[in-house]
Amino acid sequence: MERIAIIGLGIIGASLARSFKRTGFCVDGFDLNPETVEYALKSEYIDGVAERISDYETVFLAIPPKAAMAILDCEVFRDGAFVADICGVKACVEDKVYSKKRNYRYVGLHPMAGRETSGIKSSSATLFSGANLVITICDKTDKSALEQARAYAQALGFGKIVECSALEHDKKIALTSQLAHIVSNAYVKSEQVPHCDGFTGGSFQDMTRIAGVDEQMWTELYMLNREPILAELRGLIDALSVYEQAIEEGNEDKLRAALAEGKAIRKKIKRKND
Repeated sequence: MERIAIIGLGIIGASLARSFKRTGFCVDGFDLNPETVEYALKSEYIDGVAERISDYETVFLAIPPKAAMAILDCEVFRDGAFVADICGVKACVEDKVYSKKRNYRYVGLHPMAGRETSGIKSSSATLFSGANLVITICDKTDKSALEQARAYAQALGFGKIVECSALEHDKKIALTSQLAHIVSNAYVKSEQVPHCDGFTGGSFQDMTRIAGVDEQMWTELYMLNREPILAELRGLIDALSVYEQAIEEGNEDKLRAALAEGKAIRKKIKRKND
């Protein structure tokens, strides 16, 4: 039976391991934290420890981008191995892979699933069930590797699968994920936040849910995707300034128009998703 190696056993890597195990695959894993590996073995999230990447025909890198790029740049893979990273940015990783000839078949993957908590104890065997999956491809993508990625996605129960370029992925993720985390993180910095007991409801919970980011990981993601996230940040600041000016001026028509514009866009999004 095919054995899969998963490097990195945080919430995504451990969930991937558990999902594969639930589907009948044999999975070995590795993490820099020995306690995480021990927990994964004891909980039967993995079958064994992945000590040498070259032993495996299929390898998933569920680690931060810089660490993934360092491994992808080493000649440590079995010839013809299927290798996929699960990083939140893609263009820099793809550039590193195709900067020279490689002995492995690479595909970029990004499961659009997660939780506001992190670590192996936050993992789930059903985290990816029905979730969206982005597969990044280019003219250098190996066709057999792409087919293999699609087969894995189907086996794990992913819902909508989108295939696009690494640059398109990074541009979209700057809006749908990275900007959202920045907004939530900034929102909780109001001096009133610690004193809102009894005044909060669903809106507050929604706005603050993803504020507790891993500052190390997210700083790395932002810096590796600077131009797209800057474009989205500047766009948001410009949009907010319209509301600020309307309220400052006491201009009800201007404020009403801004609110109506946002409401109309939200209706279009809702109709598309229904």
